[in-house]
Amino acid sequence: MTWIAVIVLALIAFAIAAFGFGLARGLWTSLAAALGFGLAGYALQASPDMPSSPTSASNTAQSQEINVVDARQEFVSQADKSGSNILITADAWARRGRYAEAAQMLAGITRADPKDFEAWLAQGIALAEHADGALTPASVYAFQQASNLKPANLAPGYFLGVSLVRQGRLLEARQVWLETLQNGAEDAEGREGLENRLARLDSLLVALQAGQQPIPAPAAPEQVSVPPQDAQ
Repeated sequence: MTWIAVIVLALIAFAIAAFGFGLARGLWTSLAAALGFGLAGYALQASPDMPSSPTSASNTAQSQEINVVDARQEFVSQADKSGSNILITADAWARRGRYAEAAQMLAGITRADPKDFEAWLAQGIALAEHADGALTPASVYAFQQASNLKPANLAPGYFLGVSLVRQGRLLEARQVWLETLQNGAEDAEGREGLENRLARLDSLLVALQAGQQPIPAPAAPEQVSVPPQDAQ
């Protein structure tokens, strides 16, 4: 597969920088981590098997913004969709990269209807994106509320894992995704996609270990946890 070739090229790039250009040993870890995080993003979000075509910078940026909303919809069945029309406006803000505005509108929905699963999910995503992909107490809380409402849905665990990957916490992301699949419904929306992403992450971890690139160890227990599976 194409993405495996990309991993090989990254390993070659590391070898060239480290040995060909005499990069100081003290900088090896930083270079390896940067390559590893870039590979994680590519392996989990890119579509390397799709045919290439010329794309303008503006179209690329718009596509990345739209993917935030599309990724959520991949995991939300018709029965789990929000009944609020405000979500449409919030999605429009998110598509433009205006995540703070989107999160504010979504907070209004969840205040009015604390049982709106999709609104909680979208709010968690918007808050994480507003923090450049990092998890915050507010985003974790929103994901937790969504998980409590729909414990068999894979989305809260999936997006927690995405944020962990973007923070370089690959082993934690793998654990979250694995437990999410184990505890989720067999016919849950997005199961095949999450299984494919977990397989990509596993291949990436194997490649990083084979290339002796450091993999960040799991952090000490904190506010991030696998969504609970007990319905409320």
